[in-house]
Amino acid sequence: MDLNLSPDELAFRDEVRAFLAQKLPDDLRSSVLRGERIGKEGTLRWHRILHEKGWIAPTWPVEFGGTGWSLVKQHIFEEESALAGAPTTMPFGLRMVAPVIMAFGSAPQQQYFLPRILSGEHWWCQGYSEPGSGSDLASLRTRAERRGDVYVVNGQKTWTTLAQFADWIFCLVRTSNEVRVQEGISFLLIDMRSKGVSVRPIVMLDGEHEINEVWFDDVEVPVANRVGEENKGWTYAKYLLGHERTGNASVGGCKRWLRQLKELATLRRANGRRLIDDARFRDRIATVEIELQALEITNLRVIALAEESRAPGPEASMLKVIGSEVQQALTELMMHALGSDAQRRQEPADWQLDGETGLLGTARMTGQYLNFRKATIYAGSNEIQRNIIARMLLGL
Repeated sequence: MDLNLSPDELAFRDEVRAFLAQKLPDDLRSSVLRGERIGKEGTLRWHRILHEKGWIAPTWPVEFGGTGWSLVKQHIFEEESALAGAPTTMPFGLRMVAPVIMAFGSAPQQQYFLPRILSGEHWWCQGYSEPGSGSDLASLRTRAERRGDVYVVNGQKTWTTLAQFADWIFCLVRTSNEVRVQEGISFLLIDMRSKGVSVRPIVMLDGEHEINEVWFDDVEVPVANRVGEENKGWTYAKYLLGHERTGNASVGGCKRWLRQLKELATLRRANGRRLIDDARFRDRIATVEIELQALEITNLRVIALAEESRAPGPEASMLKVIGSEVQQALTELMMHALGSDAQRRQEPADWQLDGETGLLGTARMTGQYLNFRKATIYAGSNEIQRNIIARMLLGL
């Protein structure tokens, strides 16, 4: 596998860097580097800038409004955006439900939903997990009963990220109890403004409102909003999770955090000490950097397989496992490095700063550390991913 970029790819990287330098708003860049929440307004502002450029959907095919970039160019764009401090675009529409609609949706669904995802008119959330049905998703109990041209949906979803902002939710619902549990699930697109939909906040340990409970009480959903065949939703869910897992490695974001961690470790505190002079802390930085390099190589292997039209096997699960663990390790190291300053919203007062390091995105790092405890759970817990790897590689 040749890891060197071609002249065309190098020129593309320069184009991306120039665009980010010119068009990424300073306030958004600063907020990202500081680890602050961007919110809906900021996220949509960056979304519209990318949409105007024609770069909002790097992974989409041209016929649906995508860029037509190769997988290598997609990787370059994502990494350079993360390193520059660009906000992440919302994945639920662009990277999760959109590929399902493209692959399995009807022509009217594609014509209605995809342009609105591109423009940012529709904000999506994901309705998979339920109380008691997380890693064991096939045990979900939210019920959709067909009555003529509509399904009547009753049940509850939980841990629904940013549902308080969402216009639509894509949901797995049970439409049959007469078959094997995986074969009785359907994939519905539900308007969040429908009568009977209610959203209740779940406030996290850091005091933030990011996740929610979503309740459905006799919610009527047109049959036309079912993606694909009835009782085939498990197939579509696995397809979506494959896209979600490969996107969870966040190599570019981890590189930015590693850079910030190294800058933090080399700064001299008011007492004259530097963390980099502590051999044990230096070893921990080296360990996570080695893991990150291995993650990046695995990510490039997945890209190479896909370029050859070969579906990734256990590599997608490996990306999920290692990527989530690297993210957790980096947030933990930065929190430990900052000590009591990790909980402050303002810049720590006792660091001797020389110029702009960008590292004070680490302020209030405790909240980020707590938030990233979930990284090993969502998109299929790491325990489940290890089972998949064992089956595919070892035949267990």
